[in-house]
Amino acid sequence: MEFTAVDYGTMVMLLILVAASLAMYFIKDLIHAVIVYGAYTLIMALVWLQMNTPDIAITEAAAGIGMTVLMMVVIYRTNRREE
Repeated sequence: MEFTAVDYGTMVMLLILVAASLAMYFIKDLIHAVIVYGAYTLIMALVWLQMNTPDIAITEAAAGIGMTVLMMVVIYRTNRREE
């Protein structure tokens, strides 16, 4: 069984997903964590496209964009004090 370039690309994207999920866990600043989450949803939508499931990719992208915007608004509207 030989791997093609698409297979290698999918493996790289899956490694990026693992790295992004670990980064979201360890990042202390909420804004930075939300930015990493936005990148995670983008990569996940691309993975779904690689698997020939465009309907799931569109749903992932829409839900990811909606959640990212919602989290950004909530973070900006709360008072964050530096201690």
